[in-house]
Amino acid sequence: MKEEKFSFKARIRSFKYAWNGLKLLFVFEHNARIHAVAALLVLVLSRVLKISSVEWLAVLGAIAMVFVAELVNSSIEKLADVVSQEQNKNIARIKDMAAAAVLVAAIFAVIVFGVIFFPKMF
Repeated sequence: MKEEKFSFKARIRSFKYAWNGLKLLFVFEHNARIHAVAALLVLVLSRVLKISSVEWLAVLGAIAMVFVAELVNSSIEKLADVVSQEQNKNIARIKDMAAAAVLVAAIFAVIVFGVIFFPKMF
C-alpha cells in the first residue's frame, strides 16, 4: 500500500464524507429520527432541570453511544444487503447482532435517564 502525504484538502474532504454519512442516517433510517427526537427532548429536560456537569457528560455520552451504535448497525445492514440479496442465515445473524448493539446502547441510555432524571422529577 502506498503511503500518502498529509493533505489538508483530503482531511477536509473526509469531514465532508462524515457529515454526508450523518445526513444519510437521518434521511434513510427511521429509528435514527426517533433517537434524535428522544435526544432533543432529553437535552431540553437536562437544561430545564439544570443537571450537573458530570450528569451532562453521562447524558451526552449515552446519546452519542446510541447514535454510534445506530451508525454501525445501519452500515452493517447496508453492506450485508450489497453482499447478498438472498436469505442467508449467517448474514441474518450478523444483522441481528448489529441491531442488538443499538438495543444495548438504548437500554443504557434509558438507565442513565432514570438515574439522573427520576430523582429530580419525583
